[in-house]
Amino acid sequence: MIVAAFLMGAATPATAITNGSADGNAHPEVGALVAEKAHPDGTWTYCTGTLVSPTVFLTAAHCGKPKQKTAQVTFAAQYEPGATLYTGRYVPDPRFREESEFHDMAVVMFSKPIPGIKPAQLPELGMLDRLKADNELKTARFTPVGYGSLAPTKKARERQFHYTDQRNKASISFKALSRRWLDLSVKSAQDGSTCFGDSGGPNFLGGPDSHLLVATSISGADDDCKGTNYDYRLDTTTARRFLGKFLTLP
Repeated sequence: MIVAAFLMGAATPATAITNGSADGNAHPEVGALVAEKAHPDGTWTYCTGTLVSPTVFLTAAHCGKPKQKTAQVTFAAQYEPGATLYTGRYVPDPRFREESEFHDMAVVMFSKPIPGIKPAQLPELGMLDRLKADNELKTARFTPVGYGSLAPTKKARERQFHYTDQRNKASISFKALSRRWLDLSVKSAQDGSTCFGDSGGPNFLGGPDSHLLVATSISGADDDCKGTNYDYRLDTTTARRFLGKFLTLP
């Protein structure tokens, strides 16, 4: 679905950082899924994810193909052919269905710990609900990180998406919280957004130095990658039911 974004014009599963900046080494735990062969534009990455334990990489289920068994992951800030790749077992949430965005999670399980990278921190159960009850979410900042497309342009009435295989980050504002979803919105000139290729990537609670992963990028409200982002909460019972199969949760 994300690879098709090179050509498509319909708004669905999300995807790259617009109005952001290069992440460099700020979030080395954020990596990308790497294709078996280059895309038509010469780039290789197609979805984003986060190392959440030394052997577990969290991404989105819609990034995988039917009956996919393995996936290749890079943690390079700028992927180039020849960079280190880690291959692991690809396991989507069995509750996920393509016609629905519920349970849109998958993990890549590595046989050995990834060296030299500290995993992201996961939230406690109901953390976002407590922050909302305390009226702290309204002014909260979030930091999405991903390898997706930069701001799309239009040519002959068609959107052109620009991929660089680079890890980027942005800052974005809170909009709403529901039972499964964290909605984040571009409210000011300082805000950035996710775009095609950022699917499965992290939304960290806090500024650019935060490593507290509270939701993963799933969908966006528009194909210009400037609207509301719909992100899957990781502090819910249903999300933890899947993640708890693979790692110890806080």
